[in-house]
Amino acid sequence: MRGHAKTLVLLCGVLIMCIAGCSSGNSRTTAIFNQSAALVGQLPMNPLGWRVITSAIDGSSGTMSTLYANDVAVDYARTHSERVYPAGSVLSLVTWTQVEDPRWFGAKIPSQVKSVEFVTVGAAGNGDPQYSYEAYTGTPLMKAPAQQMGAPQERIAYLLSSRAAVMP
Repeated sequence: MRGHAKTLVLLCGVLIMCIAGCSSGNSRTTAIFNQSAALVGQLPMNPLGWRVITSAIDGSSGTMSTLYANDVAVDYARTHSERVYPAGSVLSLVTWTQVEDPRWFGAKIPSQVKSVEFVTVGAAGNGDPQYSYEAYTGTPLMKAPAQQMGAPQERIAYLLSSRAAVMP
């Protein structure tokens, strides 16, 4: 009988510790939204609500980018190897600067938004694809003047040539 009493006391102790460990009184862990990575400004669309085609990290410049697209473009990118997106496709490359993650050693997280680029695919009168390009920079994000955009045709080609990441 003495062995059963010890086992019962031990089980009660473990149960009390489990209940105490699951209490909501632990104020050390709180959910924090990364406000510095938010898209703030005059954007025509919010690409963060779209699906991801691919992402990249540029260690030399300390940036990370994610290529988002609307459903038309994502469905096309996941089923075609050629990069002639259909009319109605919109792709957006969001680029952030990186900072060390204060909560996870060795990890990096997005910080300030560096730029947001949009490529919209339309159809010309003869049925060929027609592309438009817009870039947004600054804090808050504002449309970049044409002379600051550099070579928009090169940026269009770069965004359209990005291959879709393999997703499970």
